[in-house]
Formats: sequence, structure tokens, C-alpha cells
Amino acid sequence: MSARRKERAAEEKQEIFSEEEERRSAEEEEEEDFEEAMKEAASSAVVRRKPGSPKPQMILNIPEAVDDFLRNFLRRSGFSQTLDRFEAEWYGSAQKQLAETLKVAPAGVFFIPDALTHRQLLHSELETVRRETKLLRQEVLAAGESLVRMQRERDFHRLQYRRAAEDKNQLIEDFKQLKKHLESYQPALKQLDDKYQAALRQKMLLSLEKDRVHNTESRLSPEKPKNKTDTSTKKSSAGTSRHPKDSEFPVCSRPVKLHLTCRSPTSFSLSCSIKAHQLPISCIHLHPRKLILASVSDDRSWRLWALPASGEKVGQMVLTGEGHSDWLSGCCFHPDGAKLATTSGDTTVRLWDFSRGLCVLTLSGHSKPTWSCSFHSCGHFLASCSSDRTAKLWDLNSQRCRLTLRRHTASVNSVCFLPFSNILITSSADKTLNLWDARMGVCTATFHGHQHPCNHATFHPTGEVLASCDSQGIVNLWDVRKSSSAVGTVDAGPLGANQVAFSPSGKMLAVGSDDGLVRLVELDSSTVSSLSGHRDGVQSVTFDHKGETVISAGTDGLINIWT
Repeated sequence: MSARRKERAAEEKQEIFSEEEERRSAEEEEEEDFEEAMKEAASSAVVRRKPGSPKPQMILNIPEAVDDFLRNFLRRSGFSQTLDRFEAEWYGSAQKQLAETLKVAPAGVFFIPDALTHRQLLHSELETVRRETKLLRQEVLAAGESLVRMQRERDFHRLQYRRAAEDKNQLIEDFKQLKKHLESYQPALKQLDDKYQAALRQKMLLSLEKDRVHNTESRLSPEKPKNKTDTSTKKSSAGTSRHPKDSEFPVCSRPVKLHLTCRSPTSFSLSCSIKAHQLPISCIHLHPRKLILASVSDDRSWRLWALPASGEKVGQMVLTGEGHSDWLSGCCFHPDGAKLATTSGDTTVRLWDFSRGLCVLTLSGHSKPTWSCSFHSCGHFLASCSSDRTAKLWDLNSQRCRLTLRRHTASVNSVCFLPFSNILITSSADKTLNLWDARMGVCTATFHGHQHPCNHATFHPTGEVLASCDSQGIVNLWDVRKSSSAVGTVDAGPLGANQVAFSPSGKMLAVGSDDGLVRLVELDSSTVSSLSGHRDGVQSVTFDHKGETVISAGTDGLINIWT
């Protein structure tokens, strides 16, 4: 059996070899026939060529492409798996080479793919288009849903807008009707307001006039015999020509009354702010007995303000006056409270009567702007100071200058009477303070110690201590009996200190500074606290009659009240 199998296998192999030889011989014969046909065609072309025509170039053998040769060989040999793997690797490398060729190929050079590569490219583009189409379909559906939702919201908001427009039109109509109704009441309201202002002003003026009459009667009744006895001595001491209407200085008698109540500086807070003037405020002064404040400004006007009582927030302007031809620098109430003295850059000092509402006296004698003024407690004398380096003492009865105080070598910036006394203090830009006896017209003491121009000086309620400030914020305390050196110093700098004021108890000192702060100094402990509320420099500061309120005014045109 094994021999037969071997014979059969040998026969099959021989048949396969014979078939391959026949196929090869057939292919060789076909190639020979193809070559003979090509030769015959070439010879016939030679015969047909016209004489003189160029000889055509003939390609006698066209080589087969490498990939076609391998593909045909594998197909003839029956290697189907090898053929599939070859085509996959061949066309994969062809596509990669195509991509690299397109990247580096110069302009005008392109690659022509074969059918399979072109089909794969078209297939990939088709897949991309299908994916994009699917995404676009989803986006279109979402946009459609969003459009429907927005249309619904649009219809809702349109309805709401129509309702709001109707309500707005109705409110406009109601507002117009109410405005017409209010305008019909305006004349009556204005008339009532004018009556109220006139009544308030009349009441204030009557009160001031009554106080003035009462104070005048109480002051003149006990002093008549004293004036008679002192006339001869004063005439002899003056030694100068007298005017028939000249006043006599009263005998110095200082009743010392201190308000012992004193609040802590940290307990003060801003309770009210009044926009008193549009331009900077130069000075404020409190009425001797009432909560009425006078203010003067660069706008050439003075104003009286009724300070708000406890619980109120806004002060009310009572009276105003104009007459100076230049800015106002200082003011001072008459002791009876019915008059006001003002100083100005026009070199004059004016006296205003509230009951008559006009200027009753103009004092001219200074050659340069006047800075400050102060009344004697008797009310018959007024002291003023000026940039002309002098201070003058005016007699209001005879309306003339009784004394001219000359000792300073620079502008005299402030002047102040010690209450119920003939003592006068002046501060100057020459960095000194001078203490004067107004009755005799002599300088009794000079205080040296400031390193910068002095802006202001004032007396302690007891009259034994002086406070002064300069343009670098240094505040000095002086003993009136010792002019050698300051007994205390407070630094409120580095900017200038414009004014100082003692509290009625004498335990606290207020300082107005150019840095917009009001500094409160406790004299016993030398502690300093600050009140902030101004937007610019503080030009003037004072206490109320009980020391429970601090009032300040500054370059910003505001009057701040601290309680």
C-alpha cells in the first residue's frame, strides 16, 4: 500500500511539473508572439513613413511595475494571504509617502494616487462628512429647541413689558397731577416760610436787644461813682489831648468763674456739619450768652447761625451782611451780643448792628489788611491788629483811635483782651508775643520761644496762662508772670496751627491745624487726641459756654459741631 501511495505522489508531482512546464512554455510562446508582432508593426511603420519625415522613437520593451509584478506573481503562485499583507503594507507606505510628499513637494508638484489609495481617501472624507453631519444635526435640533424656548420667553417678557409700560404711564400721569397739586401749594408754603423766618429773626433780635439793655443798665448803675472819682487820675495818666466823647477804662476787676465740668477728648464725635460758605471760612466766634455763631469768609460776607439744640442735626442761618470790599479775616461779638466787629483785607474794621441790620461804624487807620479784633469787656473799646506791624485801640464812643501799639517788627496776626481786664496780648510773625497794658499803652512783657511765625494767642480763663501757636504746629503754654520761657509745649505739626482756644474749665485746649484735624489737648496729662471731619485746613476753633461742644470751621467752608 505504501508503494502505491508513493507511486501516486510521484505521478501527481510529475503532472504538476508538466503543467508548470506547459504554462511556462505557453507564456514564452506568447511573449515571442508579442515580440514578433511588435517587430512586424515596427517594420510596417518604417515602410509607411514618408521620405524625409523624422524617425519615430519606439519602445520595444515596456518593463512591468514592481508592485504589479509582485502582485501578479503572488496571484499566480496562489499566495493569497501574502498578497493581502503585501497590499496592506504597500498602500500604507504609499499613503505615508504621499503625505510626506505633499508637505515637502514644491509648488506645482502633486502626487497622483492609484485607484485604491483614492478610494481610501474618499472613504475617510466620507466618514468625516458623516460625523460632521451628525454633529450639525444635533446642533440644529438643540438650536431649534433653544429657539422655541426663546420665543416663549420673548412672548412672556413682551407681555410683562406691556404691563410695565402701562404702569409707568399711569405713574407718570399721577406724578404730573401731584406736581401740579404741589405747585398750587408753593405760594402758601413760601409765604409761611417767610413769615417764620421773619418771626424767628425778630425774636432773636429782640432777645439780643433786651440782653444789651439789661447788661448796659447793670453795668452803668454801680460804676457811676467810680467813673467820677477816676476821671482826674485817668486824665493825668494819659497826658494827651482828649475828645469830649472819649471813654474811660474801667477799674480792672476780674471775677474768676470756671466751669468745672470737663469731658474727655475721646468722647467728642461729629454731630452736625453746616455748609456755611462756598469759599473758605476765616474765623468763627460764639455769642457771649446764646447758641449763636458768627462766621466770616473769603466771600466778603458774615453770617449768624443758630446752632442746633440737642437732637437736631442742622443749624439755621439767622442773619447775613455784606459791605467789605475784600475778604474777611476775623470777627468778634460785642459783650452785649447785639453787635459784631469784622476785620478785612480792605484795611478797615467795621461794626455791625443786628437790630438795624447794617454797618454803623467803619474804622479806618491801618495801612494794610487787618487780621483780628477783640472787644474790651466794658464794650467801649475795640482792639485790632494788621499787617502794618501795629495794633490799634479804638474808642467806640468817640469813634477814633486812642492808641497805636508799636513794638512788633512783622505782621501782627492776632489780638486778644483778657476778659474783665485792661491786659492785651498780641502775636506776630516776628515769632514773639507782647503783653500790653491798654490803659497805659505800654508793653509789659515779651515772650520769646517760637522758632516760626506766631499765628494766634489766647488767655486761659484764669488769666495766669497764655497759649500760642505757630506756622509749624508748635503750641506753647506761657506763665504770664514769667516771660523767660514756655512752661509747656505741644507738637501739633508738621503743618501749621492756625488758632487755639481754652475750654471754659481751663483743662482742655483745642487747636485748629492745616492738616484738617482739630486736636484736643488735656493740660493735666498732656495727652493729645484728634477730631477728623474737615477736607482741608481748620482755620478757627472754639468751645461752647459749657465746654460740652467743640465748634470748628475751615477752608472747605464747613462748620463742624462736635458734641
